[in-house]
Amino acid sequence: MVPETAPHIAPPVARKFAQRLAMFYGTVFGSSGFYLPFFPVWLKAIGIDPAWIGIILAVPSTTRFSTLPFITAFAERHHALRQTMIVCAFLSMIGLAVVGTLREPLAILVVFALTAVVWTPLTALTDGYALKGVVRFGFNYGPLRLWGSAAFVVGALACGLVVNWLDGAQLIWVIVGATVLSAIVSLGLQPLVASVGDGTVLSKASALLRDPGFLAIAGATALIQGSHAGYYTFASITWQAAGYDGLTIAGLWTLGVLAEIVLFALSPRITWAPATLVILGGLGALLRWTLTAQTLPLPVLVVVQLLHGATYGLTQLGTMGLLLQHVPQHVLARAQGYVAACTGLVMSSMAVMSGAVYARYGEGLYYVMAALGFAGTCVIWLGRKHVSEKLRDVA
Repeated sequence: MVPETAPHIAPPVARKFAQRLAMFYGTVFGSSGFYLPFFPVWLKAIGIDPAWIGIILAVPSTTRFSTLPFITAFAERHHALRQTMIVCAFLSMIGLAVVGTLREPLAILVVFALTAVVWTPLTALTDGYALKGVVRFGFNYGPLRLWGSAAFVVGALACGLVVNWLDGAQLIWVIVGATVLSAIVSLGLQPLVASVGDGTVLSKASALLRDPGFLAIAGATALIQGSHAGYYTFASITWQAAGYDGLTIAGLWTLGVLAEIVLFALSPRITWAPATLVILGGLGALLRWTLTAQTLPLPVLVVVQLLHGATYGLTQLGTMGLLLQHVPQHVLARAQGYVAACTGLVMSSMAVMSGAVYARYGEGLYYVMAALGFAGTCVIWLGRKHVSEKLRDVA
């Protein structure tokens, strides 16, 4: 995950950049540690029915393909990744606070949609900012990114501890509190001076969308990561209906992320090609979701949750490696935005569909997710020759 050559930067500068980035990764994904397992529980607690829950939870994925690419393109074109991350963090905090005051599903949908416009780009912007740091300072992506996963674990466990004594209708304020911390930490992000060549006008960056290799990367990632849609939307509700308490639910989410953390920590030692990592991630999704569709006893469910290290972790590492290998540095953030947009398109479609499928077939929803993961494997396998070639027609 480190380029063959990287400019020599004074260690204190690089170290400060890495530390502040790790802290921001931590707060962004710590917020997700509260949001992903328990935002659906909050919606249910205030009386929102499953069909509306599916639609509301599809909103972030929808903004990933509708507005996110424009925000990442704007930030990169104006060399304002850091500034855009700060603005998005503060507006996200305000938007989620307003959502917490609402109870009507349509009002929640509208305000949450507006909030998602600035909230969902945070991950893509941060990954783009991190990849530029990987090139400039010679870092490995995995050890930087693991702090986000570690914070997700802390957030999920903390929320799992409070959910047993806190009224479910108040869970939103725990999520809002996490976004407040994220906004504050964003102010400490270090400026990333433009590298040589970054001043090029990005008018031809749309060439990414005409490149077979990049399209294979984006398509495979979207299908494999999109296969998590049913899990993100209904896992906590399913486990709650099965009689598991809040701490057990948080623990199940945490186990998957712990596998992800171990993978990111060991990533500098992984020598497989990035395309191979994505293929393994897709095969892991096929296995994981096929097993999850069954009625599993808790000990088996615990083991299955560890496959998150493959379905999410290997796919993420492989995708970042493919982008570094295939995409010119000066459009890395825009490329990350396009990948996030494709993933959002699949995720939002599946989230909307999952409400209807879950209402009729319950955990049979996961068979659809398994098919998506396998489709992603097929895409990257068929496009593996193209992704090995460096894209140069971008200026």
